[in-house]
Amino acid sequence: MIRIAITSLVLWCWLVAWQPGFGQFKTEEGKGCRLGDPVVMRWQAGMVITASGGACRGIKGTAPIPRNWPEQQVEIVEEDVSPGVSLRYQTVDGLVDMMVVQIPNLPGGKEAKALVTVEVRRFVQLPPPDTSIFRIPETRQIPVAARPFLGTSPKIESRDPKIVAKAKEIFPAEGKDWDRVKAIYDWVREHVTYKQNTPLRGALAALKDGTGDCEDMTSLFIALCRASGIPSRTVWVQGHCYPEFFLVDDEGTGYWFPCQVAGTEAFGEMPDARIILQKGDNFRSPINSRERVRYLAETLTGGSAGANPSVRFIRQRLAE
Repeated sequence: MIRIAITSLVLWCWLVAWQPGFGQFKTEEGKGCRLGDPVVMRWQAGMVITASGGACRGIKGTAPIPRNWPEQQVEIVEEDVSPGVSLRYQTVDGLVDMMVVQIPNLPGGKEAKALVTVEVRRFVQLPPPDTSIFRIPETRQIPVAARPFLGTSPKIESRDPKIVAKAKEIFPAEGKDWDRVKAIYDWVREHVTYKQNTPLRGALAALKDGTGDCEDMTSLFIALCRASGIPSRTVWVQGHCYPEFFLVDDEGTGYWFPCQVAGTEAFGEMPDARIILQKGDNFRSPINSRERVRYLAETLTGGSAGANPSVRFIRQRLAE
């Protein structure tokens, strides 16, 4: 019996749904980020499975696919599924769309595939016209869906005494809340030296050592925000990640704002138009329900005595 989990993307910084969920895109409105011109791309995800050593039964695989966000429109354009393979979609925590593949029986030596191609319109995010109206929300103003992003996550140790103490030290007691959040952003960029392709160490290690890659720097910014009462979460794109933080406007309407901690300075905007793969950083593992993971990656389970499926996961941007 085989149990495979690919635990994370290779997240090297570059410096510079469930089916009804598709088609519900709406451009950003109100007072938050404005949307610039879109970049249109195609993304393919899925798996190719081969039965090795005999027939395999009860195979189940999952793979994340891009989903709709205010700054991203996603449409399924092709499903390439072998006979005998079932494909459905589910949404996890309102943050990640997953394809779920099931194969009751795969004869020995045979291959089966389930590939989904989506077309993505990814909009550049421009800064809001008036940043002075935004403030850190009171607890009662934070939507239920945003409240988990005040707690801890794997490698985002927002309740560690060292993180809490540093947040109190650098977070201004007065001033416009937009500028107070930017003080955290500026501190991380000024005090953590970018170091490419390092193993993930997390927020506390980046604070201690003063070095980190995009994941470490993003984790530290998020941890300091959460320790200061500001919801914040990770945005995962191809080969990179960055944080976004949550504020409300003068009418109490909430918005998520991105920022580029590792790379060219961008606060409250996002000129990077890479495909958003998922958002969030604290999920229950599909393989081990007692384990929390930062990123929902591909999984495969199933097989039989003496026979195991081998799998090649597909995760790629297609040539235009």
